[in-house]
This record gives sequence, C-alpha cells and structure tokens, in this order.
Amino acid sequence: MSLEGTPDLQRRVEALERENAALRERLAVEPEKPAAAGSEGTAAGGPHRRPWGWTLLATVLIVIGSLLAPVAVVAAWARVELTDTGRFVAAYAPLADNPDFQAYITDETVTVINQHVDIPKLTSDGIDGIVSLGTGPVATRALKSFQGPIAAGIESLVQSRVAAFVASDAFATVWTDALRITHAQLVATMENNPQSAVTLGSDGTVGIQLAPIIAAVKTALVNQGLTIANNIPAVNRTITVAQSSQIPTLQLAYNLAVVAGTWLPWVALAFLIAGVLVARRRSLALVWTAVALALVMVVILAAVAIGSVAFIASVSPSVLPSNVASVLFNVVVDGIRATAVSVLVLAVAVAVVAWLAGPFRVPRKLRGFFGSGAAQLRSAAARHGLSTGATGRWLYSQRVLLRVVIAAIGAVIVVFVRPLTPGLVIWTLVIAVVVVAILEVVQLPGTSSGDADDPTTATTAGV
Repeated sequence: MSLEGTPDLQRRVEALERENAALRERLAVEPEKPAAAGSEGTAAGGPHRRPWGWTLLATVLIVIGSLLAPVAVVAAWARVELTDTGRFVAAYAPLADNPDFQAYITDETVTVINQHVDIPKLTSDGIDGIVSLGTGPVATRALKSFQGPIAAGIESLVQSRVAAFVASDAFATVWTDALRITHAQLVATMENNPQSAVTLGSDGTVGIQLAPIIAAVKTALVNQGLTIANNIPAVNRTITVAQSSQIPTLQLAYNLAVVAGTWLPWVALAFLIAGVLVARRRSLALVWTAVALALVMVVILAAVAIGSVAFIASVSPSVLPSNVASVLFNVVVDGIRATAVSVLVLAVAVAVVAWLAGPFRVPRKLRGFFGSGAAQLRSAAARHGLSTGATGRWLYSQRVLLRVVIAAIGAVIVVFVRPLTPGLVIWTLVIAVVVVAILEVVQLPGTSSGDADDPTTATTAGV
C-alpha cells in the first residue's frame, strides 16, 4: 500500500481527536446544565432538580461549619500547645535569642541579685577591714574615696556578666530545659501547682519563676572568679509577665480546648462537606464554601492583629515593657496565625480548583484548550512512534477514579501532616496538578476492545 496518504490520515486523526476532546468535555458537564429556562441548575449527581429546601439546608450547614472553623482553629492550636512538648519547646525556645527578652531577663535577674546582695555594704565592710589592719591617714582617705567607684564597678561587672550569660548558649540550654520540664507539668500549671515554672495567680497574673535562672547565673559568676556571688541565696522569685482579670476564664477555656481541639475541627469539616453534598449545584456550593472559609481565616488574622495592639496597651510598662509584651504575644499566637494562613491558602486553592473544574463558561473553555493541547502532544508522539497503547487506554477508562485518588491523597496530606504550613498546601496542590496533567497527556482515548481510536494503530493501518 502506498504511503502517500499517510499525512492526510494523520491530519484527520488529529482533527478527530480534537473533536472527541470537545465532545467529552461537553458530555462531562451536560448533567449540570439547567433543565429549563430560569432554572438554577440540576444536582451534580443526576438529571433531576432538587427542591429549593436542599439549597436552604446546604446554606445552613455551610454557615454552621464556617462559624465553627475559627473556634476549631483556636481549639486545635491550644490542644497542640498543651500536649505536644516538642512543638511547645520549638515555639518558645527562640525567645532565648531575642535581644529584647534577653535584656528583660538580665534586668530582672540583676534586680533580684541586688535585693539579696548589698554590694555597697560589702564593699564598705571590705575597705573597713583593710583600714583596720593599720593604714595611714592618706591611704585611708584614698581607700574611702574609692569605695563608691569600687561598688559601682562591681555592680557593673555583675550586670555585664549576667548579660553575657543570658546571651550565651548556656542560657539557651537552661531556658530550653526549663521549657521542656515546664511543659511536662503544664496540666499542673493550669491547676496552679506551685512547683510549676509558669504560674497563674488568682488575681489574673501570669508569671515565670526565676529560681533556675538565678541559680545558673550564680554558678557562672562563681566559676568566673566573682566569689561575691556566693552570697546570692536560693531565691524563689516569680516575675509577672502579664495580668488580666480574664486569665482565670482563659484558663478554663484552655482546659476545654484540650478536649475540643481533638474533635471540633472534624465537626466543622463535616458540616462543610455535608453542605456541599446536599447542595443542588455542588460545584457552585464548593466554590462558595471555600470562599466562606477563606473569609473566616481573614477574620482570625485580623482578630490576632487587633488582639496584639489591645494586649500591649493593656499591660502596664511597670509590669512588662511593651517591646517584650509584643514579643511574648507574637510567640503565643504564632501557631494560630500560621494555621489561619495555611487554611486560608488551602481555601483559596480549593475555590480556584473547584471553579476550574466546574460547569462554568470560562473554565470549560480552558479545559477544552488544555484537552486539545494534550491531544496534539499525543499525536506528535504518535508520529514519532511513541504511544502508551493498552496502558494509555486503561488510564483513560479509569481517569475519574485516578483523579479521585489524587485528590484523596492530597486531602490526607493536608489533614494529617503537621504543622500545616502554606508551603505544604501549595506544594501539595502543585504536585497534584502536575500529576493530573501528566495523566491527561499519557492517557489514550479509546476502548479496550479495539485500537480504532489509537492514533498509532490508525496510522499503521493506513500504510
């Protein structure tokens, strides 16, 4: 048989593939097209329209799920903070490297030392002891004149040594160990156990015990030759880092959050999914559900920003400097902020994907354009003797199942991998889209019973 007709046959195959892609796209969205003029549309799963009551029920379910979402985010954050020691330490350990926090701890530690060690009196007693050994009038006056500078020098030396220790890796280790031990006693903290490193007072004060820090500073000063530090006694001192009349109420809320944080996110998710499933137009419902969830996350982020300003304004500078209050607040709410941003990114991604996959005019044209491009790539590969053959036809026949599997894997990653970050969400979406695109290119439209739709087979038959 002559090969002269092969180019015409190939062009015909390419045209047929483009037509088939367009027809498949139309058939895929046909069930969701309106059944009659003025109709809102049909349910995604069948040709018959559901009563308007389903739309009302879907709206109620989605609204309830959206209202539960911010509570679920806070509850999940609190549960992790109260039960995951590694996450707790990872969140608060960096405070040891914060200059504002280091300066605050240094000032508080030096204040405690000066309250228990009277450096001017010790200096005066030391000089008086030297004078009592028999110094002359000139030497005595000289020693007396140096009494003040010597005391100031010792105080400055203590200040610098404490600051150096607080800025060292040794302090970071002490701080990290204290956090780890504290978290192990966190339940006791919520019950106001006096042996806990973090205390909650009945008057609404939140404090951090300085005893382990002062003990470590004393050891460091003595090891560096400042024997005067031996006079520092064991101090049971708690510094107040916050005070609010609402602390006891928050304490109760935290205890409830440990329980609610386990199941409330799933309840909120169940309401949202149920709202989409019962909707008359599931594609549209999924888009609006994702948009509502995104708006709720924006509200959470705005509330955190407003809460930061309110917290700093409510804390007296005599209790806690504003810069330190800002640092502590940001550390506390960082988990909430990160989760809200991640869920916001996820919601936007779901809204975009649902819109692109929905029966809307612009997405339909985009999908048709992509399908035509994939068909052209397959035809180009076929002209070079490349074809996925039976495997491609199987991939085409199972395309819906494979897309569901890809979506399910992405959902499992987002739901169960922690911590949830915007990067995790974005990369999961990107990889899923790439896999779907690859499947679209390598799949081969046709039936398993014959090779009539296989471009490679068709070309060979015409030779």
